[in-house]
Amino acid sequence: MERTKQKSDLVVVIGASSLDVVSRLEGDLCMGTSNPSSIRTSYGGVARNVAENLARLGQSVSLLSVIGKDRIGDEVFEHTTQAGVDVSNIHRTDRFPTGFYMGVLNKDGNREFAFDDMRILEELNGAYLEYNEDLVSQAGLIFVDANLPKESLAKVFKIAQEHNVPVCADPTSVALSHNLSPYLKQINIIVPNGIEAGVLLGKEFEQNNIEAALEAARKLVNHGVDEVFISIGELGLCYASSETSGHFPAIITKVVDPTGAGDALTAAVIFAFMNDLDLDDAAKLGVSAATITLRHPGTVFPGLTLECLYDELTN
Repeated sequence: MERTKQKSDLVVVIGASSLDVVSRLEGDLCMGTSNPSSIRTSYGGVARNVAENLARLGQSVSLLSVIGKDRIGDEVFEHTTQAGVDVSNIHRTDRFPTGFYMGVLNKDGNREFAFDDMRILEELNGAYLEYNEDLVSQAGLIFVDANLPKESLAKVFKIAQEHNVPVCADPTSVALSHNLSPYLKQINIIVPNGIEAGVLLGKEFEQNNIEAALEAARKLVNHGVDEVFISIGELGLCYASSETSGHFPAIITKVVDPTGAGDALTAAVIFAFMNDLDLDDAAKLGVSAATITLRHPGTVFPGLTLECLYDELTN
């Protein structure tokens, strides 16, 4: 599918920033006691991760987010600045601490469970978005994650509609996916996993089934989304638009840490959209970005470039 040239090269990314703490168990989980693990920290948050990945790919990107007036907030701000993201419009508050995510991986690198504290996003409210409306109106695309309060999501879509700016949305988690359901007709690109896609459709589908995922992608297009990319883990990525649909298999790789892989995929899909690449190429770059991130013991691979995405596809 041919992509029309965007009015701007700028992507405005709206949503969460956090500190991530991820523990990988060395053996089986034993409840009620301490478990030997490898523990790492990195800077995360869905929106912040997407913004950093885009900046490392060379895309112009500005982040609208909220961080605390604390040491962690200072570090998140500094790291994201050094990555090349415009952070000049981030809001800082002393009402809440900077967002926090904690995940536990099993010995094979698969996520067992996770927790997050995103109370600070109460400050990413309508007044903050109105204050930054001029910036949002100049964007070639808006990315939003579903961590936002419902009123803030409504404001994002209202501003996008008024200024005719396309929107890419990430359902973020099973618990938050339904927050995007009212806006499917206003979403240009959506990037759920299989379970999140089921929530959006109001009907579960068989997860380990490529045809079922393809059908779910087509149904989301029928619900009004322009382009749908559904990640299905080890089976890869299914995608659909009104003109085409397809599947790109996962690249076999060692999984060190899955945290952030989906955000890298999303950033690559956005990069493809902004640079007039078709859906097939967007899917390939998305799978490549996710694969590279799976091998990295952190949330964002610091050496991410367009060249390394294509190299991954040819190896």
